[in-house]
Amino acid sequence: MVAGSIVPGSELRLRAVGLNPRRTGLLQALRLMGADIREENPATHGGEPVADLVVRHAPLRGIEVPEALVPDMIDEFPALFVAAACAEGPTVVRGAAELRVKESDRLAAMATGLRTLGLRVDETPDGATIHPGVLGTGTIESHGDHRIAMAFAVAAQRATGEVQVEDVANVATSFPGFDTLARGAGFGLRS
Repeated sequence: MVAGSIVPGSELRLRAVGLNPRRTGLLQALRLMGADIREENPATHGGEPVADLVVRHAPLRGIEVPEALVPDMIDEFPALFVAAACAEGPTVVRGAAELRVKESDRLAAMATGLRTLGLRVDETPDGATIHPGVLGTGTIESHGDHRIAMAFAVAAQRATGEVQVEDVANVATSFPGFDTLARGAGFGLRS
């Protein structure tokens, strides 16, 4: 959803996406930022709501992420940071201290990575303010965290040059086929 939202000219169809309300925080936050995400073909699968999501590039704007959305997107914050990096105006995240104790300290890892690419990120104990700008080039340490690695693969699609992401083996464990799917969507990934 983030890649489709931030890469000019994009249009992606994501089929049968789970829309359990406890897992749609990122979708809601992106819509608050102005993302063009439409739901089609609603259905139920295994007792859970699903729909196809059609995502088109749209100019995003920075927001104060409602704290009520935080629990429903705790694993998706690395992707949100990338969307925020490409928005117009700062994005403020609060109430997300849990990100400091995931597979890595995701707040610190994302802040450091975005700084490496030339952005200003002000960290707080429970969040950050992401100041958008032009994503440059650099080498990012994922700290073995699959979500950090995938988020910077998305960020690289808007960078001015090459972004190298280190320590990405866990991506194959958590999301087998991510590289194939991403390449199929137009990502310029190299091994």
